[in-house]
Amino acid sequence: MFIFLKIIITAFVIVIVSEIAKLNDRIGGLVAALPITTLLILFWMHYENNSIEKISNHVSYTLLYVLPTLPMFLVFPYLINKFGFYWSIIISVFITTFFIVLVHFLTKKYGYKIL
Repeated sequence: MFIFLKIIITAFVIVIVSEIAKLNDRIGGLVAALPITTLLILFWMHYENNSIEKISNHVSYTLLYVLPTLPMFLVFPYLINKFGFYWSIIISVFITTFFIVLVHFLTKKYGYKIL
């Protein structure tokens, strides 16, 4: 039953953010950029009695993996004007995947450890 509550609340937040984005581009972008999903996840983790170390590691890894998503935000506006929506999404997924794999490889190679 708890998992259904998590799904409903999380879906509700996503719908609200998308509705705000329809009304105002700037405010929609600001709200979408907020770490709303991360905060929800942290709340769910805390509520489910995960250890402080696990929650801390989650936040650290979230920061680590936010970095490789940034190039997508830089190139998507250009791509959508040049290739249209669907090709831009596909190319963005490949770009993001490439950088995530690169970050993962570099963290393993150089022994990056959280905490």
